[in-house]
Amino acid sequence: MNFTWFISKKIAFSKSNKKNLSQIIIRIGQAAIAIGIIVSVLTMAIGLGSKKAIKQKMADFNGHITIRSYDSNNSFNSSKLNRKNVQLEKIKENPDVSNIQEYATRSGVIRTKVNFAGVILKGVSEDFDRKRFKEFMIKGEIPRYTKKSISNEVMLSEKIAKEMKLHIDSSFVMFFVRENQTPIYRRFTLKGIFRTDIKQIDDVFLIGDIQHIQKLNHWNEEDIGGYDVFIKDIEDLDKVFPKIEECAGFNNYAEKATTTFSQINDWIRIFDTNIFIIMSIMMVVVVINIIMVLLILIIERTNSIGMLKTLGASNKQIRKIFINYTLFIMIPGLLVGNCMAIALLYIQKYFEIIKLNPDNYYVSSVPVYINFFYIFIISLVSLIISGIVLLLPSFLITKISPIKAIKFQ
Repeated sequence: MNFTWFISKKIAFSKSNKKNLSQIIIRIGQAAIAIGIIVSVLTMAIGLGSKKAIKQKMADFNGHITIRSYDSNNSFNSSKLNRKNVQLEKIKENPDVSNIQEYATRSGVIRTKVNFAGVILKGVSEDFDRKRFKEFMIKGEIPRYTKKSISNEVMLSEKIAKEMKLHIDSSFVMFFVRENQTPIYRRFTLKGIFRTDIKQIDDVFLIGDIQHIQKLNHWNEEDIGGYDVFIKDIEDLDKVFPKIEECAGFNNYAEKATTTFSQINDWIRIFDTNIFIIMSIMMVVVVINIIMVLLILIIERTNSIGMLKTLGASNKQIRKIFINYTLFIMIPGLLVGNCMAIALLYIQKYFEIIKLNPDNYYVSSVPVYINFFYIFIISLVSLIISGIVLLLPSFLITKISPIKAIKFQ
């Protein structure tokens, strides 16, 4: 067995350590390390969880990638998509694509006895991803839309439903304006209420049958406004997008959900900076505490250092012994910190104890992303950085004279 490793273990696990006054300082250092690890792991998990949850919500409603006509531009009213040029089969064959659905949008005004509001009707067809949308539902059911018959059943956001004083099975009128400026109305029945917690969606959207929009626009049953393309993992969006963009075809274009909601995406990017700053501060705290512990150990064991030098141990070997010893002391703090952080994350994940205001944060509770590899990396990096930083204060050992050290008590 390596000499320095053997001596380090003997010192670290010696029963006599429990009687030393420095043990209190060591416990304080371990507690500081545990707190640093807890804060670092929570920061990473909450930061990444928030990014993932918000991006996923944006994409699950509007599609990870949207294909539409250039004529649509940023208008709320869809222009007819040039379907012939879209390489639909090639998109479906992409292993990263999970689903594709047709859609079209048309702006209008909901009017009830108590209020009115400008909204956007998003028309969907029989390929509507009901399973994906189910997570947004809070009341009622998701209507089924087929090409065999036109449905008057729609879904409204909770915010619009409250403002209009509408409940499940309520009937209401929605007004549209044709190109010749003549108004036309449709009567709908509310079958489902949803909430995404994203203001840009909940303030304006309702979901209905695409055939209403086709009739309003004088389209045939094959004409649509665009495709919502869903991929298997939102983190692969930037990688998959160029392949989908190539299939959009002439006079059409593809757009990522992160581009559609660019303001939200810019806000999400701030998380990366915050995560880096907080974790850097915590790492500094851990390093300062571990240096403090090493210096106390050197002072306390000056006599032992003198004995080791007298017996022929080199300064390099003694420095290794104390660095290893200090890292041994770190391990309980790392283990406790990781266990407590993981426990807190699972409690939040399953019980959603900490709530948020969705108007400000786009989510109703603090989301967490638990990745054990990332947690392991945080602990490993803490150990490596501490080991490197400890090299400097360990040079104090080279200044200790064997004769004076043996006399020192």
